[in-house]
Amino acid sequence: MTTKQQADDEIHEDQLLNFLVNTLTGAFSLNIGENAEIAPDDIFEVLVGACADGTSISELCENSEDAPSGTDVLHHLRTKFDFDTVASVGNLLLQRDVIEHLPEQVEVVVDLHLRPYYGDEDETSGLYHSEAKDGTTAFHAYATLYARVRNKRYTLAVRRLEDGDTASSVLAEFLGVLEGLDPEVKAVYLDREFYDGKCLTLLQAHNYAYVTPIVKWGEAIQKELDQGWSRTIEHDLTTEFDGHSWTVEFPVYIDCTYQNGRYDEHGVARHGYAVDAPFIDTPRQARHHYAKRFGIESSYRLSEKTTISTTTRNATQRLLFVVISLLFQNVWRYLHWEYVATPRRGGRRLWQWTFEEFIDMVTRAAWTALAVRRAVPANRPPDDRFER
Repeated sequence: MTTKQQADDEIHEDQLLNFLVNTLTGAFSLNIGENAEIAPDDIFEVLVGACADGTSISELCENSEDAPSGTDVLHHLRTKFDFDTVASVGNLLLQRDVIEHLPEQVEVVVDLHLRPYYGDEDETSGLYHSEAKDGTTAFHAYATLYARVRNKRYTLAVRRLEDGDTASSVLAEFLGVLEGLDPEVKAVYLDREFYDGKCLTLLQAHNYAYVTPIVKWGEAIQKELDQGWSRTIEHDLTTEFDGHSWTVEFPVYIDCTYQNGRYDEHGVARHGYAVDAPFIDTPRQARHHYAKRFGIESSYRLSEKTTISTTTRNATQRLLFVVISLLFQNVWRYLHWEYVATPRRGGRRLWQWTFEEFIDMVTRAAWTALAVRRAVPANRPPDDRFER
């Protein structure tokens, strides 16, 4: 006779590790071979551990007694993953679980993130080149699409960029993702890199409300942003494509704020935004709504805490690492809301559980599972200074 088990009312560290590893193992089908000394979950356990610890795969495996060979893991990463699969499966992974928790109407944000490349200048093919930043013009570049809900970010898609990719092609792909989702899009907030005629035309064609900072292209708009008070003006951009040109018109909301001595500057700062949104009536509202896009936490700042250390230029591996890093945030927010928050009348109560604590728990679980070295050889026994 079996005894009915009571439901567990706690989530332990090893269960968090299992959740992440099972999620990845179930999404990616790896044909390792029956006689192989390594299994798919071994690979993903190492990837999750390295991601949480912010270390390299080789270093984690070298310092762990129960980890597979780092060489074997890297070999399977090179041979068992292809770019298109990582890109498509990665986006499905990011959307999984969180979609059902999105409200019927969401605000979405399109971001561009550049990770500097400091390698050989002659080995930058396949990278993304842009204006000089942090001492380089070559970058590992990624665009992300995420939903903002109660000042929290849920990443819905990520796309790697390389030379030849345009802002409009990336935006068109992301708008296609939005068309396949159930929630209604209230507005789209975009980085200034997406301020061009093609992008604004796409947004108008899809009938999406949008807000994006403007770029000072041309004397007319520069003059507008160098003088005057807060106001709304009409502006236009002329775009050429396949020998044809067209002009897109849109309002620009110019909001003026006093510097108040910040950054050793004085006078008035003018912020211009291309805006087409029914809930925005004034320049101040435009700046306020756009500022909310940053949320309480920055997804990229958090992702830096969970980035596998690597020097590889392999686009597939780097995209996989980015997907896992962003997945960490989605999983944390999903588990926090679905399992940790207490249901109650009027809304759930969110208990304190920071992303940093979540990462620490996963790291400790990975160290235990892989038997990470906890002691180092000594040439003589430790004396009493090592005792308490």
